[in-house]
Parts: sequence; C-alpha cells; structure tokens
Amino acid sequence: MISTRQESRLHSPPLPTPRGPLSAAVVSVLRNDRQTLPGNDVVTAAGPYGDDLHLALYVLYELHYQGFESVDDEREWDPALLDLRRLLEQHFLAALRADVPGPVSVKQALDDLQTEPVGHDETSVSHYLQRDGEPAQLAEYAALRSLYHLKEADPHAWVIPRLHGRAKAAMVAVEYDEFGGGRPENIHARLFADLMDDLGLDTAYGHYLDAAPAAALAIVNQMSLFGLHRALRGALVGHFATVEVTSSPASRRLAGALNRTGAGPAAIRFYDEHVEADAVHEQIVRHDVVGGLLESEPEMEADIVFGIQSTTLLEDRLGAELLNAWHNGRSALREPHGRSHEPNSSVSPLQ
Repeated sequence: MISTRQESRLHSPPLPTPRGPLSAAVVSVLRNDRQTLPGNDVVTAAGPYGDDLHLALYVLYELHYQGFESVDDEREWDPALLDLRRLLEQHFLAALRADVPGPVSVKQALDDLQTEPVGHDETSVSHYLQRDGEPAQLAEYAALRSLYHLKEADPHAWVIPRLHGRAKAAMVAVEYDEFGGGRPENIHARLFADLMDDLGLDTAYGHYLDAAPAAALAIVNQMSLFGLHRALRGALVGHFATVEVTSSPASRRLAGALNRTGAGPAAIRFYDEHVEADAVHEQIVRHDVVGGLLESEPEMEADIVFGIQSTTLLEDRLGAELLNAWHNGRSALREPHGRSHEPNSSVSPLQ
C-alpha cells in the first residue's frame, strides 16, 4: 500500500538549541544576530567528538541539504561560515585519523567488517535489540537514526561526479535503488519515514536533532564531510562500502526485533528491504565501486581504508553509548520527546 503520509522534507526544520559557544555562534549568525564567529583557539579547545562541535558542524552542513526555517538559502555559501566549517572539519578529521587502527589492505578492511568480534552479543546494538530490546528502545533507536536515514543516500550522491568508468556506473546503479528505482514511494528515506510513522514517531525531517547525542551527529557529519570534499572521495567510497557490507545482517536482526515486539508492517518493511537489497549491493560495491576506483586510482587505497575504519569507529562509539544508557535503565536521548500519535501497532513509542 502506498503511504499517504505527508512528505518528511516538505518543510525545513527550525534551528536547534545550541550546546556551547560554537553552536551558539553559528545559530546566532544564521538568525542574523550580531555575533563574531569563533576562531581556531575556540575550535581546538572543543572536544572533537563533543556535542558543541558536532551540532555546529551539523547545522553548517544542513545548509547544503534542507536548510532551516527562516534562514536565507544564500547562507549556504557565506564565506565566514565556510571558514568556520573548515576549522571544525580539520579538528574532527584530525581526531579520526589519529584514532583509526592503521593501514591495512582494502581487502583486509572489508573482510574485517564481516568478522564478528568475540563478545559481539554484548557490544552490538542490533544483537541487543533483537534479543532484549524494549519497544521504547526501538523507538529511540529509530528517532536517532532518522537524522541519517531521512537523508540516507544524499551525501553519497556527491561522489558520483568524482568517479568515472566502472566505479561510477556501479555507484549510480546502487544509488538508483536507494532512491526508489524511479518510484518515490520506494525511496529508502521515505520507507524509513513510514517506519517512524508505524512506531508513532514524528516524521518531520530534523525533528529529533535536539534529542540526538554527539555520537549520532558525528556519524551524519562524517558522511557529509566525505561527500563534500573531492579530496576525500576515497574515504566516501570506504564509508559507502562499510554501510553496504554491514547493512544486510544488521537489518535482519532489526527486522527480527520489530517482529518480536509487534511493530507494524511498514516498520518491518524498511529492514526487510535492506536485508535483500544490501546483500546484492555489497557485491556491487565491493567488486565494482571499490574495485573500479582502485583499478583507475590505486593511490586511493589508504583513503578507502580510512573511510572504512573511521565509519566503524564512529558506529562503535554510538553503539557503546546506546547500550550503556539502556543497560542502566536510562533513555539514550538527550531530552525526552513525546510521540506524535498512537503507533500503528502494540509498540510503545517515545514517552
């Protein structure tokens, strides 16, 4: 059945509540208040994985996507904001480069993604949700992931003009599926909004930004960072490969969690779709996107590995934060958000 729900990205979201001097300055400037943007000393004093830096960076990146309510679209290319964004990016990127495991071959990095570490049942969010996840925790997970999934394929599309030949053709083929194969109701971002609707969540684009911790923002910021810089095209391909290689088994577990807790058909459909589609995408990405890029630009290998390892690093950070909260009986959200309506199932959404 085709959803009649209002399109999630029909309207731009409001500006978020600042979390420190960096995000406060960015929000103030976008509101056209008099404000001097911070310099490098303030940026480097901020934690590279912290709330303030990642909210500021998220807001600056969002100017390239949907923008914000009452913010002039021309601010996307404001030179002062771009200068600050570059400082934030450099601080974040330096931390990622310092914290990844180190050089291995692309083949080894991809193979590592398919090897589940000892104790994964205690460190994997999808394993936890499949086995023990409560309905409210599934709703929290969907709310936080909405910042990623409601723009799911968009940042990856930026790499298309920077590829050629076999890599480009394969990338477009996978993106075509992500964008619904020509059918708007099958766009994966739309399917995720339908999942949210089934869980009684608000489907408005960016609605859960204030609720999302820095670890969730960093994951979205990483793919925007890689997508917006030609110099990081190899890292973007590594990020894309990581998503496609790990998606199918995790989606199977999440579909199982939603089935176990009585979620509606639209919620289950999103993950069922990814079980099948991403199993195919994995092979295309591994052999044709990654393989094609290495064939034409073998010097990209270290960058592809960096993209793979840094994506794993950030996903692990978010996973640890979610599981720590849930194991200790706490919400994983920064602040509570009420549900938008009664769910279409027995699942209890956010309280």
